[in-house]
Amino acid sequence: MERIQKVIAASGVASRRKAEEMIKQGRVKVNGVVLKEMGYIVKRGDAIQVDGKSITKENKVYYVMNKPKKTMCTNSDEFDRPTVFSLVDSNERLFSVGRLDYDTSGVLILTNDGNFANTLAHPRYHLPKTYNLTLNGILTPPQLMELKSGIVLDDGHKTLPAKYKVTEKDHKKNQMSLDLTIVEGRNRQIKRMIEHFGYHVTRLHRKQLGNLKVDDLRQGEYRILKPYEVKKLKQMATEGSKT
Repeated sequence: MERIQKVIAASGVASRRKAEEMIKQGRVKVNGVVLKEMGYIVKRGDAIQVDGKSITKENKVYYVMNKPKKTMCTNSDEFDRPTVFSLVDSNERLFSVGRLDYDTSGVLILTNDGNFANTLAHPRYHLPKTYNLTLNGILTPPQLMELKSGIVLDDGHKTLPAKYKVTEKDHKKNQMSLDLTIVEGRNRQIKRMIEHFGYHVTRLHRKQLGNLKVDDLRQGEYRILKPYEVKKLKQMATEGSKT
């Protein structure tokens, strides 16, 4: 049995917070009666209506996409830029698990399972994410060690230890590329870590999220996650929260 807000959210009608507003506004009925109890526990057989329409529990779907550059991870964009959701043929109300910037490509999960999304995206779950990036400079060995041990960002937060592997150095162009694995998902974290050294990321691709890779997908392509992949992601997040 679940609270009414969670059931409404699971149906895809609205978020839990929005569902609470709907209840306060008298827009929710249970068994034909306007609901007044905010924490009502839904019982088996209850008929729930929102704005006069019956709701049903939404089927949970999980996709992994190789996000292309120049797409937004929002359902709509004020500047009419294309979104990742316009690339998916689905009737479900999807949202992304975390976000990748407009100019960033790579592994992106799309789902309608809010609990699953929160488990994977929340910084405390420590799900590993590996990015391949290029920056307009060459980090020194001490700087690379600082990158590995943790960097104090512009907001005073120190990042957790990271792993790196230099993949290319080009002294003529004064640039380098590396794989960088982090276990947090703070806003623009990779770019801010590099900006700490006075450089900028010129290319960013998330090559792995937990156990997922998109080497077999062209940019813009996606596929349904297999049940064991969903289970493994949850397991990795749970194990990460204990470290």
